[in-house]
Amino acid sequence: MTTPVAERPSAKPAIDESELLRDDLTPLIRGTALGARILARSTTRVRVEGPTAAIPTSGPVILAANHISNADPVILGAWLTPRLGRRIHWLGKKEMFDWPIVGWMARNGGVVPVDRASADIEAFRLAQRVLEAGHVLVVFPEGTRSPTAELQTPKDGLAMLAMRTDATIVPIGISNTDKVWPKGRFLPTPGRHATMRIGEPFRVGELLPPGIDRKSAKTLATTLIMRRIAALLDPRHRGPYADAAAADPSI
Repeated sequence: MTTPVAERPSAKPAIDESELLRDDLTPLIRGTALGARILARSTTRVRVEGPTAAIPTSGPVILAANHISNADPVILGAWLTPRLGRRIHWLGKKEMFDWPIVGWMARNGGVVPVDRASADIEAFRLAQRVLEAGHVLVVFPEGTRSPTAELQTPKDGLAMLAMRTDATIVPIGISNTDKVWPKGRFLPTPGRHATMRIGEPFRVGELLPPGIDRKSAKTLATTLIMRRIAALLDPRHRGPYADAAAADPSI
């Protein structure tokens, strides 16, 4: 990550860290998860596969998922919040904090604001604090929605967070939500199907060879994480990781 330009004024919203680092399910979070589930079930047929019971109920956890639609966080939060019984924290673009209602929910719902136009050191620090406090954090490694519905080149922030905090990573592959809620549409398209597949939890430190230097470890960890996600996706979403996902014997 590069150092932000010092004289650049920050438009980032002020964050109350004590609120951000809470782990309880407040009425707002329970209500939001319930509302999201009702919305998803009324418009979409969602199939959840994989060992959800294997997701740790304590300690730092990173839910690492691909991102192809606005429906992804809706489905992920709606289904996993009640199953985990834990608050799910998020990385979200800073602009959403200025939106009516949504901004208030973001401030009180465990969202870390991210300036996507720069290497946001403050967002990384807050995300690390969330994990060091033993909480659950959703990370979309690509940093934004894929314009092609295929996996894109990932950022290195996820690997760095995982290595610094020794958090358990749960890979998640979300398929067909680009058809459920296409980019540019105000609301989801009714009657479509989507699948969320949960992979086996792992720690990157267990997969890296001993003595590997930091730069190589970051690169290898990023590749390993993306392969795990790719293996959980329908083939059309795998993009450059199609062959790697099929050939990797560790998946």
